[in-house]
Amino acid sequence: MIDFHYVPTGNNLKIAIALEELGLAYRLVKYDMYAGTHLTPEFRKINPNSKLPAIVDSEPADAGAPMAVFESGAILLYLAEKTGKLLPAGWRSRQEARQWLVWQVAGLGPMMGQANHFVRYAPAGQDYAVERYLREASRLLAVLDRRLRQSDYLAGEYSIADIACYPWASGTRGIGIDVNEFSAVAAWVEGIRTRPAIERAAAAILEVADRAKYTQARPQLTPQEWSALFGDRLLAAAKAP
Repeated sequence: MIDFHYVPTGNNLKIAIALEELGLAYRLVKYDMYAGTHLTPEFRKINPNSKLPAIVDSEPADAGAPMAVFESGAILLYLAEKTGKLLPAGWRSRQEARQWLVWQVAGLGPMMGQANHFVRYAPAGQDYAVERYLREASRLLAVLDRRLRQSDYLAGEYSIADIACYPWASGTRGIGIDVNEFSAVAAWVEGIRTRPAIERAAAAILEVADRAKYTQARPQLTPQEWSALFGDRLLAAAKAP
């Protein structure tokens, strides 16, 4: 059994998709980041970075104590290596999958995440930040589009690289980017969307009310919510002994 610690966002959807694709038994452990439930000392033992997602595997490969894994890219690699699936068998294709996975966690995810943040939360007048991250998000989608014009999947076959990129590429509407401007990306998104595991994963963690809370435009946060998401409470959790 794997405990899947999550909130209903795109980074967490990656892990839900992988768990469903791999047919692994898992238990959902839900958090409310607005309330700061991810900032407890108990959760910091699972993820010292106090972010979601994270997993705890009660049956790790070394047959030892339960294994905690944080960071979405590391979790995807862990699950793929645990099962021997969702990574190509061929050496070169496997390297391609790893490269595109790292590209997502180092580039596409952070840049689109910052675009989401500034589009949704930046005070009026911070146009430079909004434009900077929207431009970079579009550039990265163009890179993804070029690759997908060459291959049906990022590593030649469906893998954790595609799972990592899918939630971000399918969620551009919230920041005002039309994915149809990138025809190969749009076709790839629709192809992945039809996989049964995608529907099961979305049904498991993307509850309508909660999802709306995390994706609403220009949300009005209380001082306590802002502090837990971006401010002093988040910083204090990192500094705590």
